[in-house]
Amino acid sequence: MADESPKKVELGVYQRPEDAPRITATEMIAAVLSLLWLAMTAGYFMIVGKGSSEFDSIRFVMMLIAIFMPVAMIWVGALAVRASVTMREESRRLQTAISAMRQSYLAQQHGGTASASVEKKLEEIAAAQRKTESTLATFTSIRPGQTPAEDKLAIPAPALVEEQASLALGTPSESLAPPLSVADFIKALNFPETADDKEGFRALRRALSDRKVSQLIHAAQDVLTLLSQDGIYMDDLRPDRAKPEIWRRFAKGERGHSVAALGGVRDRSSLALASARMKQDAIFRDAVHHFLRKFDKTFAEFEQTASDEEIAALSDSRTARAFMLLGRVTGTFD
Repeated sequence: MADESPKKVELGVYQRPEDAPRITATEMIAAVLSLLWLAMTAGYFMIVGKGSSEFDSIRFVMMLIAIFMPVAMIWVGALAVRASVTMREESRRLQTAISAMRQSYLAQQHGGTASASVEKKLEEIAAAQRKTESTLATFTSIRPGQTPAEDKLAIPAPALVEEQASLALGTPSESLAPPLSVADFIKALNFPETADDKEGFRALRRALSDRKVSQLIHAAQDVLTLLSQDGIYMDDLRPDRAKPEIWRRFAKGERGHSVAALGGVRDRSSLALASARMKQDAIFRDAVHHFLRKFDKTFAEFEQTASDEEIAALSDSRTARAFMLLGRVTGTFD
């Protein structure tokens, strides 16, 4: 009964194909030539050897060489031909395997390109979604008659009144400076864009003249300088934007999962570098904790009168990005 099982296809170069013939035509020709040569030599020596009955060792060795040397040469040639055929077959199989691997690689490359294109589209969609959420947050709290950010105080008036009532003689001039507006407060926390950003420097000078806000500005400058030593810059970060209501929960003292969205920094290298420095550098660790306390306290006062639009603008500042990064490193949002 014939074997109906499918033949096994081998892609390797070291295994004989199952359907390869055991005896080839070359070997059959070699065998015929060998027998023919043996017959001819045997007949020749039988005829020549009849005239002498003495044993000659040299003559006997020469007879063996004359008989078996051509046979050996015939089989060497036959084996060489068979090896050549085998090598050509293996070369063909190897070429087939390489072609299959090349096709597979090209297919993977094409699939990888398509995957990269899909990922790029998904990132664009996610960026557009974050921009939409930010825009919605911008218009959430716009109401008729709302005070413009240029005229609105960054720190609630009761806190300022209480602070001014406690001033004694000899109070520094910066404590008597006019209250800081929300617009200047947000610009100051974002710091000047360039050396030619006159508006940014003006807002920064006004913020530094406010005693409370200046403490936060100096703390932010310290941590931003230390982070830059490790190549971490806030302009390189693209954190996920949290809704203003989550910032309000944080300002009111909520912690844990409900405010985890504030830790929207996903840059792994920045998180790893900041986390490692927190463990190794005591100066950096103290500066970070001081900055987080100042930001927490100042933002809690700012949130009381800030609109959703103003909170969204503040969350996009360099100081807020540093807070997101370091807050996540220290577990503030856990």
